[in-house]
Amino acid sequence: MPPTMTKTKLTSFLSLEDARTFSRLPAEKKMEFVSTLTDAEAAQLRYLWEAWARDKQLAPVGKWVVWLIMAGRGFGKTRSGAEWIRKHAENGKVRHMSLIGRTAADVRDVMVEGESGILACSPSWAYPKYEPSKRRLTWPNGCTATTFSADEPDALRGPQHEKVWADEPAAWQYQDTWDQMMFGLRLGSNPQCVATTTPRPTKLIKALFKAKTTHITKGTTYENRENLASTFFSQVVGRYEGTRLGQQELYAELLDDADGALWKREAMIEAYRVTSYPDLVRIVVGVDPAVSDHEDSAETGIVVAGIDASGHGYVLDDKSQQMSPHTWASEVVASYYKYKADRVIGEQNNGGILVETNIRTVDKDVSYKQVYASRGKYTRAEPVASLYEQGKIHHVGLFPLLEDQMCQWEPLTGQKSPDRLDALVWALTELIVARAGSPGVLDLEEQTAEEQAQNAEALKKKIEKLANPFEWAAEHEIGGDWS
Repeated sequence: MPPTMTKTKLTSFLSLEDARTFSRLPAEKKMEFVSTLTDAEAAQLRYLWEAWARDKQLAPVGKWVVWLIMAGRGFGKTRSGAEWIRKHAENGKVRHMSLIGRTAADVRDVMVEGESGILACSPSWAYPKYEPSKRRLTWPNGCTATTFSADEPDALRGPQHEKVWADEPAAWQYQDTWDQMMFGLRLGSNPQCVATTTPRPTKLIKALFKAKTTHITKGTTYENRENLASTFFSQVVGRYEGTRLGQQELYAELLDDADGALWKREAMIEAYRVTSYPDLVRIVVGVDPAVSDHEDSAETGIVVAGIDASGHGYVLDDKSQQMSPHTWASEVVASYYKYKADRVIGEQNNGGILVETNIRTVDKDVSYKQVYASRGKYTRAEPVASLYEQGKIHHVGLFPLLEDQMCQWEPLTGQKSPDRLDALVWALTELIVARAGSPGVLDLEEQTAEEQAQNAEALKKKIEKLANPFEWAAEHEIGGDWS
C-alpha cells in the first residue's frame, strides 16, 4: 500500500492528492492496493474518477467558460465529458444541465448509453433515471440534464443551463446551435461548458481557439493506448498513420487546406454558407456507391443538392457513411422522398445498372438516371470548384466530413477522389455543369437511342446471368476492393 494513502481515508473517498497518487501507480501496485479493500471500499474506488483519469482528462483549475477538449480518436474525450457531468450532478450544487450531441442518436448512443457514457460511469448509489421520451436524466438528488440534438438549434431557444456538455461541435451542421446554447448558459454562479471534439478548422472551432474564456486541452490517440484494443491500433491507426487525415484524427492537429486542393474552406465554402434556402426548381440525389460490404469497405457517398431559379446551387444534405448495399439504397430512397427530389444520379462506370437495380429493390418508382464519366475525376471536379469560386454554390449548414474531403483532396498528386466528394460532383454536375456543356461528362440521355439501347441491353444480359448482381460487379472489378 502506498505510504501516502490509507484505507481510513477511502471510506470518505481518497483526497484529491491521494487519488492522483494512485492514478500514477503501475498496474501491479494498483492491484496490490485494491486487494486490501473491502467490497464497499473497492466500489467507491472504482467510481472515483480522479483515481483513474489522466491529468488531461480532469477539469482545469482557474476561470474559464469553455473547456475545449480537442483530441484524437480514442483519447477518452467521451469519458471526460461524462465524468465532468456526473461530478456536478452528484455534488448537489447544480440543478440544471444540458447535453448536446451532433444528432439525437449520438446523444443517446454515445453520451448517455455509450460504453463511456453517463450511465456506464455512474455508481448504483447515484444512478440517474433516464427518460428518453422526455429527453431527460434525473439524479437521486434532483439534478437534471436535458438532451438536445445539434441539428435542431431552435430547440435551444429559451432553455437555460448551469453546465453543458457539447459533444463533437466541430461536426455540428449549424453553428446557431452553439450560439443558442451560449445565450442560455447563464444559470448559477459559474456557468460552464465542456466541448469534446476531434479537430476541424471550422469557423466555430477557430473562434473558440481565440476566445480568452476558453481553456484548451489537446491530446493524441496514443496517450490512451493502454486502454485501447490492439486491433484498433493495427487496423485503424495503422491505416492512417503518416497521412494527412491521420494528423487530424490521431494527433488532433488543426489542419489548413491542402496546398493542391481545388477548394478553399474560407474563400469558397464559408464565405457563401447559408442557414436556409429559397424555393428550388430542381433537386437531385448524387450517389457514389461502395458495392462491397465488409469492415474495410469505402463509404457510399450520398449528397442531396438543388438549384434555384437564378441558377445558384444549394447543398442540402450529406448522408454518406459506410453501409451495406441494401442500407445505402434505403438511405438514397429516404433522401429522395424527404427532399422531394426529381432524380437520383448514379455513375455507369461505377456499377451502372447494378446501382439502379439495387435502388429499385427498395423502391421501383424512384426516378433514376445514369451518367457516364468519359474523362478523369479532376476534369469533372474542376468546373464544380469554379462554381464555388464564383459564389454560386451554397452549403445549407455545415457538412464537416464532406468539406474536409473537398479541402484536402489534391487531385494532381494522384490521390483517389473520396466518396462524398464524388457524390457532390455528380449532383452539382447534373444540376448546373452538364447543362452548360461540361467536358468529361456524358449524359446518357444525350446518347442516340440506338447507343442507349445497345449499352443497356448488354449490361442487363450480364446481370440476368447471375442471381446476385453484386457477383457480376465483383467479377468485373466495379466499385473497388471486393475481397
